[in-house]
Amino acid sequence: MTASFFPKPASALAPNTAAFESTPLVKPTGFREYDARWWFGHPASKVPPELNLMGVQALGMGLGTLLGELGRPREVVTGHDFRSYSSAIKQALTSGLMAAGCTVHDIGLALSPMAYFAQFALDVPAVAMVTASHNDNGWTGVKMGCDRPVTFGPEEMGRLKEIVLAGAYDLRGGGAYRFHEGFPERYIADLTDRPKLTRKLKVVAACGNGTAGAFAPQILEALGCEVVRLDCELDFTFPRYNPNPEDMAMLHAIAAAVREHKADVGLGFDGDGDRCGVVDDEGEEIFADKIGVMLARDLSSLHPGATFVVDVKSTGLYQTDPVLAERRVVTDYWKTGHSYIKRRVRDLKALAGFEKSGHFFFNAPVGRGYDDGMVTGIAVLDMLDRNPGRSMADLYRALPKTYGSPTMSPHCGDEVKYGVIERIIARIHAKQAEGETMAGNRIVDLITVNGVRIVTEDGTWGLVRASSNKPELVVVVESPVSEDKKRAMFHDLDAVIRENPEVGAYNQTI
Repeated sequence: MTASFFPKPASALAPNTAAFESTPLVKPTGFREYDARWWFGHPASKVPPELNLMGVQALGMGLGTLLGELGRPREVVTGHDFRSYSSAIKQALTSGLMAAGCTVHDIGLALSPMAYFAQFALDVPAVAMVTASHNDNGWTGVKMGCDRPVTFGPEEMGRLKEIVLAGAYDLRGGGAYRFHEGFPERYIADLTDRPKLTRKLKVVAACGNGTAGAFAPQILEALGCEVVRLDCELDFTFPRYNPNPEDMAMLHAIAAAVREHKADVGLGFDGDGDRCGVVDDEGEEIFADKIGVMLARDLSSLHPGATFVVDVKSTGLYQTDPVLAERRVVTDYWKTGHSYIKRRVRDLKALAGFEKSGHFFFNAPVGRGYDDGMVTGIAVLDMLDRNPGRSMADLYRALPKTYGSPTMSPHCGDEVKYGVIERIIARIHAKQAEGETMAGNRIVDLITVNGVRIVTEDGTWGLVRASSNKPELVVVVESPVSEDKKRAMFHDLDAVIRENPEVGAYNQTI
């Protein structure tokens, strides 16, 4: 039956009023392409919240209803990151799921990949992990799925949004709750019940004070590593930097620690542990797409002819590297976003998928197909173990040289960012049709599966797309020719972007 007694969510509601927790608040833009993120707020903030606890309960009722619509069993794994309000949000989500007849399997404080692992270990079809990953304190979110190992994409998220905003719940009741005590130990055992590394490695484990700090050092030590802990104390205010392995502040901190302790490698984990960034033994910060190329080289030596999926933000080396070509590697460029890449890896039966953001997806025999920063870190260590005479810097230097940018994110409102991207794509198509150049070269290819990736005749390229989980655009540029060519591409691409007054300042530039 459809319940009508629970009020429909409001998309806006003044905070600090008597009505604030008597009406569910769910801002529609929080339903993103492949997960959900809302500003929940905190006492020091003057920004009004986009979600309240009744709204979270409504989300749970909507998710339970959607599982029924999709013909899936109403059983859900849930866990939460360590933010001060995450446990309360999980409780509200659980009450909504149970009202919709779901059996909820609670694994407690967890990483996102721990919740994905629980779907397999507990034989539970669906997951709803409460986390805002590396977003600033005050944000919350839920990562959801019901077809392991993949998570929801735009179709499921769009339908969930419709159900919640319409208040069209199937509240059959009869739900149940089970807490799985000691589940983190099962996850850790799954990763470490294997031979120890033969090579003695000193590893900087950087967690940015995020949830990974409770688990990553223990996992690495169990593999036989000497671990240097960096910002592993849990602190949801993120006092040093955001736990984001794309953030240069985090990478710089890891690099300094690697040099100070003469470590073999630095591994940086994001807020919910599903991503991993890498710094080599010389303190060189290696962007995740280049790490993907290195891992593709390593894995293709064991599995010639393997297929790898990479996102459109990633380096062009996947197509031009002679080692990968010699090993008959097939590369598929696809949409950015952990849900998109995860599904593509599954559908193509690829050996692995790599995102520039640090989301890596390994199929058997390496992993189960979902993104796990710990599995990525272990893959890097195994690569070093298989190359006993070579350092991380040696393996990096063996790649052809390219000049790439970090991921740059100018502000652009959620309500307008997709329209802005449509105008930019049309403008770039017009430039190509009119024979105009970018970075001094003719445009030879436009990849538009996700925003637009502009490729010029000398291999220099630039990408602009809408962020799927923040009010931002995403800009990346790279050149195999020179630093000057890279900067020229950014200059020309930014000029097109600046034709749209809705676009604000960058978080970082080159």
